[in-house]
Amino acid sequence: MKSAIPATMEALIWLGPSQMELQTTAVPTPAANEVLIKIGAVGICGSELSAYLGHNSLRFPPLIMGHEAAGTIVAGNGVLADGTDAHPGQRVTFNPLVTCGHCDRCRAGLVNLCRTRELLSAHRPGAFAQYVCVPADLCWHLPANISFVAGALSEPLACAVHAVELAHAQAGHTMLILGAGTIGLCCIAAAKARGVKQIIVSDVSDQRLEVARHWGATHTINARTLDTVAATHVVYAGGVDIAIDAVGTSVVRNQAIKAVTPGGTVVLMGLHEDETSIPTNYIIRQEIRLTGSFCYTREAFSTAVDLISRHIVKPTPEWLVERPLSAGQASIEELLAGTAPVTKIVLIP
Repeated sequence: MKSAIPATMEALIWLGPSQMELQTTAVPTPAANEVLIKIGAVGICGSELSAYLGHNSLRFPPLIMGHEAAGTIVAGNGVLADGTDAHPGQRVTFNPLVTCGHCDRCRAGLVNLCRTRELLSAHRPGAFAQYVCVPADLCWHLPANISFVAGALSEPLACAVHAVELAHAQAGHTMLILGAGTIGLCCIAAAKARGVKQIIVSDVSDQRLEVARHWGATHTINARTLDTVAATHVVYAGGVDIAIDAVGTSVVRNQAIKAVTPGGTVVLMGLHEDETSIPTNYIIRQEIRLTGSFCYTREAFSTAVDLISRHIVKPTPEWLVERPLSAGQASIEELLAGTAPVTKIVLIP
């Protein structure tokens, strides 16, 4: 017997800088070609940490954040990403980036650069709740043997897949990943999936660096005790082929630029600081390719779901912990303070 959908739900609502509250609110109603998803798991993203403090220009209170999620379709209609019809009972993860599909960027296949893009958890209510509405065509099936927690990792992994693709990474390349948080770890997995075997990871936490080694980093650098650029050049004389900044501070962005070999590629993913002074003449004279990486294309998201389905990225206790939705605010504050026991916290509504 199909269970009835309740009229109300619990949701973690951001009310303003450093203010978040678990409230009872109405269950949303899906529009045409949307589905209502009962959330099974939702991860806390780094962008939501700055948003919690009020430092994110895309988010305005009151707001339900949360966009790394997976769950079960309970209502709605439309066609899923694989071309099949949506129906209740399907286990899915979803791409939270809503795009128009008809602007010049969408027509060029660059849907992540859609002129009118919207993000669930910013422009639309997100998944720090028991239910969320999502366009059906942004939903991907999850195999029965893949947990909702694992499925929720598809979104950060898709970011990493896209960054590694933009770097044109391939077997034989050397790579430096700056930052061993969730995105940095996912970059290790995405790079390895493309055949990259020589990967340095830098971070300020020995605990995170240990996890990075478990994920496949061949060398690690603690940036608190070592000069990241000098240490990179010790491992690979002349620099690495590719550097990926998964932090987003001025210091780290400049480290990425100075760590690559002449003709190398730097991919900037981190959004921590809005503006950075960079050595432009050095970039020109060394012919360094510098590119930003924002979210993902549909193809990158599909690749991420496939990697999750093949257990390439797994939610293990060494780096991830599950907590109830009610622990959301305390978890965010732990992550901001650097006192969280693991890299990733996933909330279970």
